[in-house]
Formats: sequence, structure tokens, C-alpha cells
Amino acid sequence: MQTRENTVLKPHPEMPVISVAPMMDWTDKHCRYFHRLLSRHALLYTEMVTTGALLHGDVPRHLRFNAEEHPVALQLGGSEPADLARAARLGEEWGYDEINLNCGCPSERVQRGAFGACLMAEPQLVADGVKAMCDVVSLPVTVKHRIGIDKGESYDFVRDFVGTVSEAGCQTFIVHARNAWLKGLSPKENREVPPLRYEMVHQLKHDFPQLSIMINGGINTAEQVHAQLEHVDGVMIGREAYHNPWWLASWDTDFFGDAAPAEALSREHIEAQMVDYMARESALHGTPWSAIARHMLGLRHGLAGSRRWRQVWSDHKLKTLPPHEVMALAHAEFQAAS
Repeated sequence: MQTRENTVLKPHPEMPVISVAPMMDWTDKHCRYFHRLLSRHALLYTEMVTTGALLHGDVPRHLRFNAEEHPVALQLGGSEPADLARAARLGEEWGYDEINLNCGCPSERVQRGAFGACLMAEPQLVADGVKAMCDVVSLPVTVKHRIGIDKGESYDFVRDFVGTVSEAGCQTFIVHARNAWLKGLSPKENREVPPLRYEMVHQLKHDFPQLSIMINGGINTAEQVHAQLEHVDGVMIGREAYHNPWWLASWDTDFFGDAAPAEALSREHIEAQMVDYMARESALHGTPWSAIARHMLGLRHGLAGSRRWRQVWSDHKLKTLPPHEVMALAHAEFQAAS
């Protein structure tokens, strides 16, 4: 299990919370290690882990993480209060800094498990789950949700949801500013088709000033982040953080007030640290470097030569080579194409 030794401290309470969203198949522990090299203060989230996977599956496989990742939150998927309580307790035992409940995922597979966005229709059940978790852990218990489900546009719906769940002990709500359409749209379309309505999230902060309200959805520039922070307490960034990870290198200065790091942060330095990490993970757990390298393919996003660099790191014909040799080949291709 993890310990809290040598952790990255959370930002000062008055600082905004800037986080990288939980993203299935993407924000695993290797991705989070990479993101932590780029930002000391950003709050990182796991992929959603279902209560069933923890209560009936391989707990270390789902909960093991690197001590360097702190602050890091565990996102749970589930609806049964007793199961959520047991899973939250496991999360605390393994050293996570926050437990988050997924009430925002619209996929039909998740709906069949009776969790995700469909839970917004049952606020009292969500409240019962939140209370069950708060009763057994000392960590913050937070909820990530949408502004509505299907095509209903009533602000009262999300206001009442937040009001009910907050009474159970949740003090932080991360709000994706789109509805979740439970039928007819893929998860990808659900991130793009329902319109963004930031004003509803801003209204939540106005109506619940005592709560921490974070906003998510369609935010991909520093200017947009600062504009949202005029209205809410924090911003969660999703796919832009994954596809353009170098943006994270400016977050500590732009959003948390850090002076520029003493050691000049460079893509080359980050890549070298990741290669060292690949070697370590291979020695400790037999992890192939390709399982880690896939998360850093956006590191040179927008640079001349980046395509050739990505092709080397994506070439499974090279998987038998040590990662340091692959990095040398990638640099040679990058330089030749720059």
C-alpha cells in the first residue's frame, strides 16, 4: 500500500483547484506520473474504478500508484452505499487524497451497472452513498456530475441534486457543463453534442457559496481557465491536457503563483525522466515501455518533427529495445525532420 511520505503538498486552500479529469483508458498511473512531472500542484484523478472491481477483483492492480502522484484522487463508479463505503475505505488505506463519485458518465455500459450520469435521477441514492463514504473515511468525498440528463434544461434539476447531495456531506462538486444524453449518443458525442451551458455552473456557485464548485467541459486555454475562475473555485481539464500535455508545464506559474522552476523545464528533460521511469517499471513490474510511452505522445505537439518522433515511440517493432535506445532513435528522427 502507499504511504503519504514524500508527497506533493496540496495547494493552499485559497488557491484554485486545477485538475486533470478522470479519463477511461488514459489516466492510469503511468499517465499521472507523466503529468506530475509537468505540474506539481494539479490535482490528478484515476480512471473510474467500479466498486465491483475493488470488492471482487485485483485490488493492487486497480489501486497501486506512485508516491510521486500526490495529490491524487480515486474516482469510484457504483451506486450501492455499502459497496461505496467499502471501496472508499480501501482508497483511504491505499493513500489517496480524495474519493470522487462518478455521476457523469453517460455510456450505456455504465448505465447497465446503475451508476454514472443516470444516478442524477436518484439524488437521494447518491446522497446515501456519499454519507456512507463520509462515515468511514476522513478524506474529502466529492461528486462529478453533469448539469442534467437527456434534453431537460431545467436549472432546478441540477440545483436540487446538488442541494440534496451536499446535505449528506459532499462539499465539492465538479460539474461538466453539458447534459448527458442517456440514449442515442456515444460517449464521444456526449462530450460534443449537448451544448455547453457554463452559466448554470456559475449559478450553482451563486446559490451555494459555501460549497466548492469546479467546472469542466470545453476549456482548453489559459485565458478560458482564468475567465472561469472569476465565477467558480476550480477548473477541470480533460482531453486537452492529454493531447497537449506540455500545457501543464505552465500551470504552476499561471494558476498557482509559483515562480519559474529553478531547473529549466524542457521537453527533453521530461522525456528523459519518463525513460528512467520506464526502466524502473520494467524492472519492478515487467511493464513494457510501450504501455507508458503512449501517454507522452503529445509531448511535442505542434512542433516540426513531432510526427516522426511519435512514430518511433509508437513503433512496436522496437519494443524489444531498451527505452533509452528508443529515445535516441526518436531524437534522431526528430532532429532530421525539424
